Amino acid sequence: MKISIRRSRRAAIAVALGSVLALTATACGDDGSGAAGDKGGEGSGKGEITFWDNNGGVRTDIWKEIIADFEKKYPDIEVKYVGIPAANAQSKYDTAIQGGGLPDVGGVGTAMLAEVAVQGALEPLDSRLAKSPLNGRLSQNLLDSSRAAGGGDTLYQIPTSSNNGTLWYRTDLFEKAGLDAPTTWSKFYEAADKLTDKGKNRFGFTIRGGEGSIAPALDAAYGQTGITSFWNGDKTTVNDPKMVAALEKYVALYKKDTPSADVNNDFTKMVAQWDSGSIGMLSHNLGSYQDHLKALGADRFRGLPNPTRDDGTRVQISNPVDGLSVFKSSKNKAAAWKFVEFAVSHEENSKYNESAGQIPANTDAAQDAWIQKAEPTKLAAEALNGNGTKIVQLPYYLPDWNTISKADNEPDFQKVLLGKMSAKDFLDTLAQQLNDAQADWKKNH
Repeated sequence: MKISIRRSRRAAIAVALGSVLALTATACGDDGSGAAGDKGGEGSGKGEITFWDNNGGVRTDIWKEIIADFEKKYPDIEVKYVGIPAANAQSKYDTAIQGGGLPDVGGVGTAMLAEVAVQGALEPLDSRLAKSPLNGRLSQNLLDSSRAAGGGDTLYQIPTSSNNGTLWYRTDLFEKAGLDAPTTWSKFYEAADKLTDKGKNRFGFTIRGGEGSIAPALDAAYGQTGITSFWNGDKTTVNDPKMVAALEKYVALYKKDTPSADVNNDFTKMVAQWDSGSIGMLSHNLGSYQDHLKALGADRFRGLPNPTRDDGTRVQISNPVDGLSVFKSSKNKAAAWKFVEFAVSHEENSKYNESAGQIPANTDAAQDAWIQKAEPTKLAAEALNGNGTKIVQLPYYLPDWNTISKADNEPDFQKVLLGKMSAKDFLDTLAQQLNDAQADWKKNH
């Protein structure tokens, strides 16, 4: 079943590459001055535009605040907000690309950027950025990541923020147990075991077994191995023997030092479970900082970059980069671009990332006082740019990546946790899918 699903997706992508996909979608709510059809138009720069938030619910309040600021500055533009849960964002875009109804502007993360871009749905943004006040004000590393994730040298996404894998730990529980901060993988495993007391329903760690489980599992495995490249020639390193051993050690924590409910937990349930106060450590990104702050208070937890190896080297997978894209079918691209420029300006980008607890793309925003005071974000930024950090670049550019790392393999990872599938078989299956996707990509490029 998985092979047929994957082949059908590849076939669809091949068609998109071989000929321009005829988009029937039109943008919502333009004042009528833009050209109709799949190519859209600049429009008047006034009227209504539609914005899709790809993390609706979680980021709704801050985006509505930014929209209110924008509409105050541009009273002749009205922004229609549509919040889409992160889990549904890719399918929502795919459906709209095929059947119509794309927004003027929307949030598109690097994990789905290539698949949306390859279908011809996104407006190239290089020339717009070159003429914009944002030019020279955005992190070059994040711009490079955006281009790479889009599948080449073209910029289809203006980055808004970078997330980072973070190991959150309960400082009060660590102090009570006489444990050092979990700065290395050895200290992490020691703490996971020592903090567990099943009789009192206390656990050292909570592992992500539900939706979104693949990236944190790969982050933990690569972090332990010292392998610094996702590819060795045309073959992936995910099933290297060192990776197999590292994943075996990681998943062995399940039910021994973690709650049994973890097998079905996505990040929302996992974060809520940790915030309840009976678990020592949680591996999640910077985005949950505000949740922890509200639940625990500033003095009961810390957030550190993922552990280093015992020799001090840090290996982590590439961080998701969120950003904004303008859709080619928009009939009011001028207004859509104004919204992008405004949202990623110093003040607004700083406001957004302070709320999200993430690293700003705007370099002026990255110097603001709040980031110096928000220790997890500050440490993450330092680790991300540190000389001793090695980044394993995930292949976001592969059109199959999102499917492989979600629908294809999340159920199998649950089988690994439950002991119904070996870590080696899981990683071998994942590797075969990735190698096939890489071969297809090279064939078409």
